[in-house]
Amino acid sequence: MALPPILQGLSLPAVGAPLFIVSNPDLVIAQCTAGIVGAFPALNARPQEELAVWLKTITEALDRHNQKNPDRPAAPYAVNQIVHRSNPRLMQDLDVCVKHKVPILITSLGAREEVNQAAHSYGGITLHDIINNRFAHKAIEKGADGLIAVAAGAGGHAGITSPFALIQEIRAWFDGPLLLSGAIATGGAVLAAQAMGADLAYIGSAFIATHEARAPEGYKQMIVESAANDIVYTNFFSGVLGNYLKPSVVAAGMDPNDLPQSDASKMNFEGGSSKAKAWKDVWSAGQGVGAVKEIADTAVFIARLKQEYNAARARLGLSATMDEGDLVHE
Repeated sequence: MALPPILQGLSLPAVGAPLFIVSNPDLVIAQCTAGIVGAFPALNARPQEELAVWLKTITEALDRHNQKNPDRPAAPYAVNQIVHRSNPRLMQDLDVCVKHKVPILITSLGAREEVNQAAHSYGGITLHDIINNRFAHKAIEKGADGLIAVAAGAGGHAGITSPFALIQEIRAWFDGPLLLSGAIATGGAVLAAQAMGADLAYIGSAFIATHEARAPEGYKQMIVESAANDIVYTNFFSGVLGNYLKPSVVAAGMDPNDLPQSDASKMNFEGGSSKAKAWKDVWSAGQGVGAVKEIADTAVFIARLKQEYNAARARLGLSATMDEGDLVHE
């Protein structure tokens, strides 16, 4: 099955994952104008009234880019909606997204038919993130257009299933849009995601170490200095299992090797500990951080991904697909 038109024509088959607290209009605009889907969580716009301001800022910036670059239009943007009952803003934020006709809604932590119907009412699509095949079935049954397979090694609320196993189980029955998340931080990994059956790569942690990202400099530098061994998987901070940077846990005064279990029924986005709040004090990241060697402009990082993607295709005897003229050099 071909991708829906809105996901076609990207300069690289990739989506910038919505990063809680970190993603902002500057990052989204930089991702979209570089040719990949940019995304942010609705909850990042605070207070709630700021969401409409963010959507107006992004839309106007992309329109200006398209007017100046008719031969190189911006990719569409997406807004992530946390549909779990712990999010009291969901319906209010959804109304704002419908009013602004947000092209793509990414739903997380539960599948809701009314959210999918709201996106479809104006021609938008929904992509739902899942950590196993059972949740994938539920999402499609409730009307999601596509799936984001959050495999082992992903940042944030990641699953524990190998990407090979997760993709092959989903592809056994689903031929719609399928994205893969989990330690993807190079162009070669983007190609590998496609080789195993995904349509697009879902890249998160590497974008934290960009100049546009709304993250403390210490967070960005920790991404650069860390490797897969510096990631701890725990549900202590939000009530749901996720990956975090061990050095940030230590800095918060805790032992990353001896964290207690949290009650998933009390999931929240302010943190499970009086000592630290996820993701404000304890910083999330996936196992792919070892590929991040410097803090760079978003456009420069995406250009590097394109170069690596083309190099990976060349190693396999495939023709390059990314236009070298689009590449940005430092």
